[in-house]
Amino acid sequence: MSLETWLAFLGASALLVMLPGPTILTVISYSITHGKRARLPLVLAVALGDSTALALSLLGLGALLSASAFWFTVVKTVGGLYLLYLGFKLLRAGVSPATLPQAGEAGSRWKLFANTYLVTALNPKGIIFFVAFLPQFIDPTGNVSRQLWTLSATFVACAGINATLYALFAGSARRLLASPRAQRGFNLGGGALLSAAGIWALLARRT
Repeated sequence: MSLETWLAFLGASALLVMLPGPTILTVISYSITHGKRARLPLVLAVALGDSTALALSLLGLGALLSASAFWFTVVKTVGGLYLLYLGFKLLRAGVSPATLPQAGEAGSRWKLFANTYLVTALNPKGIIFFVAFLPQFIDPTGNVSRQLWTLSATFVACAGINATLYALFAGSARRLLASPRAQRGFNLGGGALLSAAGIWALLARRT
């Protein structure tokens, strides 16, 4: 994998993890209701949850892509179409105010960690997304498994840093997510990014 490809993935990941979803809304909600005591367990839960989802996504995927040029092409093509679908949905998405989940008034750090971990790790859309997204940055002529795990580690690091920033600035983030203008920007930016990744996958030369 070239440095340029890794930097492109880093930039795409940094933008994608900023898009508000179940994990981010949970982090914001718990950060507001539980304060500073929630920050560490929330960040650890997001990192571990994304690691679990990535591991589930990559089990067998690296070996499959390494062994078969045909299946590499199939995965990239199906993944490209899926990314285009997600991008189209975001571009068409409305800008109604986000609804933040309600967190309990009391609860241990372990409970906060467990709840956030489950929200992150067991989101089937996230698992499918990883399968579609990561192969777009893989060089089939190189060590596919090593590239997959490098990209996975990069994404988890971005997700952890992003969760930390949202937890630190939970009050501002909550107000931001409630703004129709901000949501329109998130939707358009995320939709354009996912659509571009999908087109890139479909037009890429196959080895």
